Amino acid sequence: QVQVVESGGGLVQPGGSLRLSCAASGSLFRTYTMGWYRQAPGKQRDLVAAITPGSTNYADFVKGRFAISRDNAKNTVYLEMNSLTPEDTAVYYCNARAGVNSFWGQGTQVTVSS
Repeated sequence: QVQVVESGGGLVQPGGSLRLSCAASGSLFRTYTMGWYRQAPGKQRDLVAAITPGSTNYADFVKGRFAISRDNAKNTVYLEMNSLTPEDTAVYYCNARAGVNSFWGQGTQVTVSS
């Protein structure tokens, strides 16, 4: 069982920035594929960005604005979010994929509003 805990959400003004953190347990963290997803009210949960041991990929709607990174020494993955708009308002979830198993965090709310 992998424990996944997100942090860093909050209220930010349009055009602002926010950094989310996700800590995952396990001695094999460096091998996990880690992903950030988001879900707005009444909408499906969408992939925002993912990072494997050797690559990253992003949803088109965040390319050039968001950056995902990982610190294997801290078992942590980050999502740096810039140029935020109200459309980025959602609950952001972290996912850890370890082999065939997938583990979710509880989510952190991001609200972009003036």
